[in-house]
Amino acid sequence: MIRAGVVGASGLAGGELIRLITQHPDLELTFLGGSSNIGRRPSELHPGLRNDQGLTIQPVTEEVADQVDVLFLATPAPVSAELASLLADRVPAIVDLSGAFRIRTPELHDRWYPKVKRRTDLADRFVYGVPELIGDQLADAALISLPGCYATAITLGLAPLTLGLGLDLKTVVVDGKSGSSGGGVQLRTSDLHPFRAGAIAPYSPTGHRHAAEVGDFLERSKPGTIGNLTMSAYGVPNVRGLLTSSYVFTDEQVSQRELNRAYLRFYKGRPFVRVRRHNETLIPVPDPQVVLGSNYADVTVLLDEDGGRIVVLAALDNLVKGAAGQAVQVTNLRFGLPEETGLTQQPVMPA
Repeated sequence: MIRAGVVGASGLAGGELIRLITQHPDLELTFLGGSSNIGRRPSELHPGLRNDQGLTIQPVTEEVADQVDVLFLATPAPVSAELASLLADRVPAIVDLSGAFRIRTPELHDRWYPKVKRRTDLADRFVYGVPELIGDQLADAALISLPGCYATAITLGLAPLTLGLGLDLKTVVVDGKSGSSGGGVQLRTSDLHPFRAGAIAPYSPTGHRHAAEVGDFLERSKPGTIGNLTMSAYGVPNVRGLLTSSYVFTDEQVSQRELNRAYLRFYKGRPFVRVRRHNETLIPVPDPQVVLGSNYADVTVLLDEDGGRIVVLAALDNLVKGAAGQAVQVTNLRFGLPEETGLTQQPVMPA
């Protein structure tokens, strides 16, 4: 068994990690860490959990290295930066779910994460990216940084265009809509029910740090294939799930048939990305509600000839494929397990 620890066990992603780890045939939950709720069991904090192995939340010290083979950091970015500095050379594998090490370029990191001070040498050592795109780098990775939930959806949507077809994308405009769980459990007035219920809130209308990490990653993966990438983000009344609509402008000519074939070819053999026609089901897809509770991402590509653009839609559960599920997925690859181990749950619908 692979011994797994979760730091940030009080949070939403931490609770989701506990749920997935305790259902995994090859992972054993051996440590729960945090700075609040010390001594409490996760089942007290996450009403849906009962099987928490009897563990209680403990402070994180260097001794945790003796208790785990993989440590998940479901912590705020400043905390992840501190813990990575403390434990990077002690724990066999660290999987960070925060934004501390997502953006490699120092200047770009400082712009979007000005309060996150990290060791430069650690930033260079972290392997970043969605597992469908960097799986071959994970076998020996000691430090893994997961993309944000929006970044996962955007990258999965754009990768077949840039890394597959090799198109030069002049401009990409992303419209992102996410449920309230994307903001975690911090208490903010704007998240209170009288304000959030029924709202479509433009909380980041002129830019988002997840778009910055996508641009940083794609530029490093294939320099010069993406020009200007910008994003507007909206909060919607859903609790889980997100949808990104990427409007892509390019001078290169491509047909709908070529796009369909490129996406199917690119994601062949990748079990968690479902390439879909938007009219193939009873409701138009991708729709976040048809992937809830699962590690699937649904992707659709459409050619808008009249508008001179390619429209790429991507939907996922922000707490699973956008966070905890993806963390387990990279852990499977890191330890030589089949990618889908412990992650074969089908979506729950209606939710």
